[in-house]
Amino acid sequence: MSARHEDDVSELAGLRTTAAALLVGVFVGTYALIVFTTAAPSQWPTQIPAWLLASGAAIALIRAPGDPAPLGWTLFIASAGPVAAILVFAAVDVPLRNHLEIWPLSATTALGVYLCVRGRTIAAWISIMSAILAAGVWADLTGQGFGYGISISLINLAPMVVATFFVFTIRPAARDIFALRRAGTAAAAAEAADNAALDERDRQLQRLDSEARPLLERLAGPRPLTDADRRSCALVEARLRDSLRAPALDAPELIDAVWQARTRGVEVVLLDDHGLDGAPDAVRERLVGAMVPALAGAADGTVTIRILPPGRRVLATVLRASGDDIDRAEYDAAGALIAAS
Repeated sequence: MSARHEDDVSELAGLRTTAAALLVGVFVGTYALIVFTTAAPSQWPTQIPAWLLASGAAIALIRAPGDPAPLGWTLFIASAGPVAAILVFAAVDVPLRNHLEIWPLSATTALGVYLCVRGRTIAAWISIMSAILAAGVWADLTGQGFGYGISISLINLAPMVVATFFVFTIRPAARDIFALRRAGTAAAAAEAADNAALDERDRQLQRLDSEARPLLERLAGPRPLTDADRRSCALVEARLRDSLRAPALDAPELIDAVWQARTRGVEVVLLDDHGLDGAPDAVRERLVGAMVPALAGAADGTVTIRILPPGRRVLATVLRASGDDIDRAEYDAAGALIAAS
């Protein structure tokens, strides 16, 4: 199973960076230069496809998603080098004028090294050993001896040994790094949640202090309560109830509109079934912008504003009832009006 994107060792090794892309560009350009400077034009029909195959594999190394690299991508990368070697060996002149003429051996080694980095060590070793075997068979068929072909290829095993060492040391360390990073992220998220809870508590305490304290002091005083005092107590109690029952509608302009409507004798009911939880600020602002005029236009009766549960076609409703007149408005998940009656 592939690791999550944030646990991709290739990310840690820098295979997703601009520098890696430049390195692949150097790989492609270098072997293009070798092909066109060491091979005769008569050999280009096999040399160019071999170069294209190796270049495609190099690009695939930094493009393949996940960690370890997916099996399909791995098969392509691992087979590209040996196939390129067979194509070149089929047309190269004997004896060799320059060992650069059998460039697929070094190209296969480079691909194998980074295939180890991508978590496919066994496939990388199969790839390089297949290329070495192809060199031995080529040397034997051309009368140079199987051992000669093997001997000129064995030097390519050294980088593979280093890459294998990387697999057994750096990759486990990378897993520890990812575990520590996840733990740090979780701790930061928990701290942020705690801070948000503390900030909300302080905000609610400040609101309670500013809205309820004067009334509490008035209640504790010796003077009898007036009708205005009782009305103020009812308004504050309704305001505090709204903050607990409909926190998603706790917007300053809406709070003020609700307060003004209640002072006019309108009964306002706010309900929150959490459909707005996690919604973008733009949706919340759009809904509030539609609800404020509805409250401002109410002179009596009842106004019920409800945020519906998540997953509904309708996100919010505004129901106004005055005598026999009933108006209902519905808003979708984007906060746009979809029905009014």
